[in-house]
Amino acid sequence: MYYDYLIAVHIIFIVTWFAGMFYMPRLFIYNTEANGKDEKTKEILHGQFAIMMRRLWYVITIPSAIITLILGPVVWYAKYNFALPNWLLIKLVFVLFLYLYFFSLHRIFKQQLNGIFKYSSQQLRLWNEVSTVFLIAIVMLATVKDSLSFVWGLVGLIGLIILLMIAIRIYKRIRNKE
Repeated sequence: MYYDYLIAVHIIFIVTWFAGMFYMPRLFIYNTEANGKDEKTKEILHGQFAIMMRRLWYVITIPSAIITLILGPVVWYAKYNFALPNWLLIKLVFVLFLYLYFFSLHRIFKQQLNGIFKYSSQQLRLWNEVSTVFLIAIVMLATVKDSLSFVWGLVGLIGLIILLMIAIRIYKRIRNKE
């Protein structure tokens, strides 16, 4: 019975962690695009975005990532006693890469707070979609499990990535016309 509560809390913190990882790159994009404004507007926007980014990162995203990391092994032990089915091994690889992505967001966060803008808004838009790919892969592995064909799952993930890339290019063309 306690397993149901553990998994529920784990999922809640996964959702809040992803919410932070979805919104943070949007703030990076807006903060980067503020560089194109006049000096007074740029200063005001950078100040406001810095406040928003700090609150999102330190109050929601980092605590959620930590609690997710703590609860993951607890749920794993409660359900599987640390046994490692194939689907879970693949999921854990995606989770590892998700944490690497999370750390990359932290690096960009620190850079932007220091006034360093290494990436264009277009590059940040592409980077923003990485968390979507991880979300879909991890959720599919966690829910479909053994009935999921690895090859078809990989084909679907590659198809998703291609669709996201096409959508971003279309959006860029539309923005450039405006």
